[in-house]
Amino acid sequence: MPELRKDPVLGRWVIISVERGKRPTDFVSPSQKKKGGFCPFCPGNEYTTPPEILAFRRDGSEPNTPGWSLRVMPNKFPALQMDGMLNKKGEGIYDKMNGVGAHEVIVETPDHNLSLATMPQSAFEDTLWAYYKRLTELKKDTRIKHVLIFKNEGEAAGASLEHSHTQLIALPIVPRTVKDEIQGAKKHYELRERCLFCDIVYQELSDGRRVVCENENYIAIAPFAPRSPFETWILPKTHESAFTHRNNSFAELAELFQKVLKQLDKILDAPAYNFMLHTSPFNDEQNEYYHWHIEVMPKLTKIAGFEWGSGFYINPTPPEEAARFMREAKI
Repeated sequence: MPELRKDPVLGRWVIISVERGKRPTDFVSPSQKKKGGFCPFCPGNEYTTPPEILAFRRDGSEPNTPGWSLRVMPNKFPALQMDGMLNKKGEGIYDKMNGVGAHEVIVETPDHNLSLATMPQSAFEDTLWAYYKRLTELKKDTRIKHVLIFKNEGEAAGASLEHSHTQLIALPIVPRTVKDEIQGAKKHYELRERCLFCDIVYQELSDGRRVVCENENYIAIAPFAPRSPFETWILPKTHESAFTHRNNSFAELAELFQKVLKQLDKILDAPAYNFMLHTSPFNDEQNEYYHWHIEVMPKLTKIAGFEWGSGFYINPTPPEEAARFMREAKI
């Protein structure tokens, strides 16, 4: 019989439709084969992008030239722009403000054919350092309240360029989804004086069925009420409210995060996916109730009328099964 499951953070219900139960081989992913052609993110084409904000260069090469191993630049077609003031206004019952913020692109590797799953782990560590450095820098702008770091991997996940890259959007407001997560976490803390995410980590470690993989300081789980098949969360095992390194290193996080992506590639034939990094807002970075985490969402099902109309999600793969398939993947 199908199950209704409630997300303990957002209070959102999902339908685990076991009648439609699907194994990894039942999902058909769009081909991720590289098509080639001109790529503005490849070395030698730096002149086609806005000037870089940050680059890792081990050969002492000049900015905006080849020789980089990671490069960050403003998005050429930004959703928000850094110039100007917010100028919040009302228009009757409606509110509006200027689109002040930042929209950046992190190109994680100069190699057009590599992905986060296939690049050397050291390059993945550099990517996490770039996220951290940009968060730290953007925090200095008092107009910015929150930064969302996200990845669209593959055309089906919204990527317009196939060269591997992550995006960052700095916002003058806290996004609704993050606000809702914080509100759910606050309610739990007020009731039990414990972090909800810490309780989730403890329960999943005790239960074991939804644990995908773990190392000393991080865990990857299939959440209890996932919106889509093979949704995976990555969290620090001990409480951290804002995204940061552990002992001045991202090695452990890179190892675990990359393992998750390799598992998904193995069992789902390199699917398109999105991931989002959720961290505490800048004005409340250190708190006892919220817990930074990464949500990885393979693009395996479509959102249709029922989902849009009800706010429910239908998932044909129970998270216990998804976690088992991922644990058993030979990578």
